[in-house]
Amino acid sequence: MIRQRSEGLQPWSRPRGSWRETLTMLTLISFFLTLKLLMLQCNFGIPRCLYSWTDNVYQDGDMVISAFLPLYTFQTSPNSEGSESTHISLWINSNNYQFAIALIFAIEEINRNPLLLPNVSLGYDIYTAGPQDQDSSWNILFWLTGKDKFIPNYTCRREEKSMAAITGPTRDISSLYGTFLGLYNYPLLTFGPFEPNLNDPGKFPSVYQMATKDSSLALGMVSLMVHFRWNWVGLVISEEKGVQFLSELVREMERNRVCVAFTEMIPADHFSTKEVAVYDSQIMMNSAKIIIIYGDTDSGLGVFFRRWEHVCPWRVWVTTSQWEVFTAMRHFILDSFHGTLIFSQHHGEISTFKDFVKIVTPSKYPEDIFLARLWEIYFNCTLSDASCKPVENCSSRGSLEWLPWYHFDTAMSDGSYHVYNAVYAVAHTLHRILMQQVDKQAMKIGGRMKYPHWKLNHFLKNIQFINPAGDSVTLNPSEKLYVEYDILNFWNFPQGLGYKVKVGTFSPYLSPGQQLSLLEDRIEWSTGDQETPISVCSENCDPGFRKSLQEGKAFCCFDCHPCPNNEISNGTDIDQCVKCPDDQYANTERTHCLQKSVTFLSYENPLGIALAGIALCLCIFTGIILGIFVKHQNTPVVKANNSTLSYTLLISLIFSFLCSLLFIGQPNTATCILQQITFGIVFTVAVSTVLAKTITVVLAFEITTSGRWMRGLLKSGALKFIIPICTFIQIIFCGIWLGTSPPFVDKDVHSEHGQIILLCNKGSVTAFYCVLGYLGGLSMGSFTVAFLARNLPDIFNEAKYLTFSMLVFCSVWVTFLPVYHSTKGKIMVAVEVSSILASSAGLLGCIFIPKCYIILMRPDKNSLKAMRDKASYNLYVTSR
Repeated sequence: MIRQRSEGLQPWSRPRGSWRETLTMLTLISFFLTLKLLMLQCNFGIPRCLYSWTDNVYQDGDMVISAFLPLYTFQTSPNSEGSESTHISLWINSNNYQFAIALIFAIEEINRNPLLLPNVSLGYDIYTAGPQDQDSSWNILFWLTGKDKFIPNYTCRREEKSMAAITGPTRDISSLYGTFLGLYNYPLLTFGPFEPNLNDPGKFPSVYQMATKDSSLALGMVSLMVHFRWNWVGLVISEEKGVQFLSELVREMERNRVCVAFTEMIPADHFSTKEVAVYDSQIMMNSAKIIIIYGDTDSGLGVFFRRWEHVCPWRVWVTTSQWEVFTAMRHFILDSFHGTLIFSQHHGEISTFKDFVKIVTPSKYPEDIFLARLWEIYFNCTLSDASCKPVENCSSRGSLEWLPWYHFDTAMSDGSYHVYNAVYAVAHTLHRILMQQVDKQAMKIGGRMKYPHWKLNHFLKNIQFINPAGDSVTLNPSEKLYVEYDILNFWNFPQGLGYKVKVGTFSPYLSPGQQLSLLEDRIEWSTGDQETPISVCSENCDPGFRKSLQEGKAFCCFDCHPCPNNEISNGTDIDQCVKCPDDQYANTERTHCLQKSVTFLSYENPLGIALAGIALCLCIFTGIILGIFVKHQNTPVVKANNSTLSYTLLISLIFSFLCSLLFIGQPNTATCILQQITFGIVFTVAVSTVLAKTITVVLAFEITTSGRWMRGLLKSGALKFIIPICTFIQIIFCGIWLGTSPPFVDKDVHSEHGQIILLCNKGSVTAFYCVLGYLGGLSMGSFTVAFLARNLPDIFNEAKYLTFSMLVFCSVWVTFLPVYHSTKGKIMVAVEVSSILASSAGLLGCIFIPKCYIILMRPDKNSLKAMRDKASYNLYVTSR
């Protein structure tokens, strides 16, 4: 070839046998020989039974159900010892192989059932669905055309037996296959979690979802939060799938007063190392102990979930059944995923499935390349390089039930259950077509019935049947009822000895309060004990305290403040304290209202005893003075100051002291009226008597200087009318008081803690102050007249004593007013009694004590001779 090419070229300037040309030829030959040797070495080092996306398992039948299952996944491994680079290769996903077994199990079960599709056998055609779109696209085109080289709108298959396809569990796989098969109206049944996008008949006209919408999942999870009183919960949601679930969950949380501690929306992919650190720190630093995780396992969320076994210990994860296998860590005694709570859609148990798994071996299914690869990995079964079949009978070496559950779980998963139902849905649809013979174009070919696959769509939309587990199955989204959930508790023991325990159920169709049923004693928490973890933003406010929201934070974050005085809270986390009724008071802890005791200024009270004793003593003392005056009524001292007025004043003071006793003891309507009326009238008599005595003193002096007119006024007895007139005016005020708003018995519930004080309400405050004002006017008049007559030159002039007595009287009542208004309860009553006693005692002491002193102690001054000597001395002083 080189020679021919050289001859075709123009002649070279150098000779043909040039050494440079020879050297170039030898170099090229050496290069190609070296490359050939490397290729041979590579071929000898790599087995011929390679993983391929075109691997499939086919079992013939009258009608075939195709399945596209994610049986292969990428796995990384180091290239060589000491090398930092990694090698990415295909690897069989042992957990997902349960989907294939569920498909085969259902088809064989149907083929054995003489009542379902009689005389018709079902087969299967299983392909692997790639994790990337290009892998799945290549795979489905290979299935549609039957050739490695694709020709659009053409197929090289001689006979089309496939009636429907099954795929899942992720949204990406389902939407990709749904798009392709929708072009041909090819029925596609998906077994992954419910996806609202796949329900669009415009985009996916022939896609049927086996899973029911998780319309009550959010309610179930929030009910679990409320049951355990978790009000501080973190949310980790897949950005591509969980937006609608997040809105439903947050709405339920707000309705049940459960707060969102944080929300992490994890992107599907393309996240940086910095973003990873942010997500990790948010979960690590937050105080929330409960985290809800929702999304696809093969998205970015799955990557984070694997990391959190190291960075997020001792959290309680609440998730769905598709995350079960991710919680299986093999190297920790109690890892961070121990105690995970899993919401799994409730379905009946297929009792024969586990028995079927035990007999699934390569010898029973020799054409199953996926099963052979499992035996190669886990049971050291050598495969033929050419046919990828076991070179020896190694079925006895193992069984799928021997594998740890995190590699293969013999219990039927939710996805496998949906695969099982999908096969039965197709079988029931074909059975209905066969029995009713609705398709008039069906042809009998080689003893087999053949129907166009697109004809199944009309029946699949309305198919409804009872599966062997007793569950009702329908593919019509509008007829799917609320889903009942089993709540599983994941126990992860050393070396992957995990165990899922059913600890409760959630039934949304039951009445509120009965929807959630839990067996708490069965739950193992991440801490390794049975003590329920606490996840709250703030500790509970104990009884006696109320919540005060922290500014700028969620309503679950609050401070606890004691209830105000006389208010209580008898529960935890009370928003507002409740005020006790007026007849009750709060205990010291402010958790209960206690009945107040009724009290008043009684004679048993020390203060009442003291005041009553003082009043009686003063009353007796006044009576003694009255007796002294009566006994010495003919002495000059008694006669000089009008003995009648003195007797009247002493008697009124006795009644004044006795009047104070009406304020002591349990009040009633009679005593309340008598208190004020007696006080007003008796004191009016006393003060008007003092006024009369003062005027008498002035007139007595004027007799000696002014002549007959004053003497006639004094002798006419006109001064006797001062007391009745003044008293009558006060009686009018008291009558008006009683007629408008008389005093009455009242209760003071605020003055003293824990007590209701019985006292007399004045009724009309205006009338009360009118009575006091009138007394004050009389007192000021008496004080003024006495003050002006204090220096009159009379032998027994008592004007000075009257001045002092009125000064004391007015001082007491002027002091009484502010003190009275500043006190409450029994003290207020005691102040009023004390004012009565003090003012009366002031009158008694200032007016009568000096006279008694002369009568008893200085009788020498109580004689006519002494009076003449005193008179002569006074005239002498006046003349000078």
